[in-house]
Amino acid sequence: MKRLRFLLLPVSVLVYSQEVDTLKVSRLPQEPMSSKVQTYILKDGSVRTYPKPKLLDFVTKLPRNFIDTNKDFVAKDHAYYLGGAVAGTLILLPFDQKLIDNSRELGERWGMDKDNNYTKVGGVFKIPKDIGSAIYLIGNGSTLVLLGIGFGTYGLIKNDYRAQATASGLMESLILSGVFTQTIKRITGRESPFIAEEYGHKGGAWNPFPSFSAFSKNTSNYDAMPSGHLTTFMAGITVIADNYPDAGWIRPVGYTLAGALCFQMMQSKVHWASDYPLALLMGYFIGKTISKSRYTSSEGTIGKTKYKFDLMASRQWEYNMVGVKLSF
Repeated sequence: MKRLRFLLLPVSVLVYSQEVDTLKVSRLPQEPMSSKVQTYILKDGSVRTYPKPKLLDFVTKLPRNFIDTNKDFVAKDHAYYLGGAVAGTLILLPFDQKLIDNSRELGERWGMDKDNNYTKVGGVFKIPKDIGSAIYLIGNGSTLVLLGIGFGTYGLIKNDYRAQATASGLMESLILSGVFTQTIKRITGRESPFIAEEYGHKGGAWNPFPSFSAFSKNTSNYDAMPSGHLTTFMAGITVIADNYPDAGWIRPVGYTLAGALCFQMMQSKVHWASDYPLALLMGYFIGKTISKSRYTSSEGTIGKTKYKFDLMASRQWEYNMVGVKLSF
């Protein structure tokens, strides 16, 4: 009897090209260098105003944004998203082990190492030794730090408040992502796939509320649910995309990289597929809350883009593939 094999493709992005206004995003030219606000005109004619960022905004705004993010999770108009994340988690749970096994098989076919390998430069910076390790690294906090430094440097040189606000938002998203994911990890206590394989626990064992000492000594025994890498990456991409809504390529590229990250973490047996739905939801709400706290905006069509989610299935490389198509 032929063995049935499944592979999860977490994110697939389909972009429909649309005619766009040729009006360039611009900052109003009359603003002096010493102005306390900067105003930007977007392609749809809406206007955004950014106050001059303060050095410690990523710290001082943290408590309020933490509260607002929690409110977003339970808001009535967001019940659909939270329900979808919970449902997605429950649907994927029975298939977790099969998806891990099939992802590893495909990784082997593509010549991908099951481990993430790096070389350290100066004892600090990690240099990936292969493409799989490079993909895994994009969910690491150091990636957001480097992006934050880039936006911050540009913002200071060009006196661009939006770039400075983006840099500050990226730093805050890194902290807030850690707060949310670490809290839930310490509640769920789920084994990582490679540990579950070592102990013979198909689908991973759950040990809720591990002690602080147990968690610190054997972290991989308890920290699979949810994925901190995916939450961090999703929050960072959302901060950037929301601050630069006219750069239409940011979301397709970012979500495609998120899909690649999901596959890499499965084929290297770091995360289960069911670790992802909640991570994606948290990352999006965290990033959106943070970016919105740094500007005021007039009414416009930006931010009201209609997204369409469709389940899709196909058969490739002798695998039955299941994924999500995002059209916008």
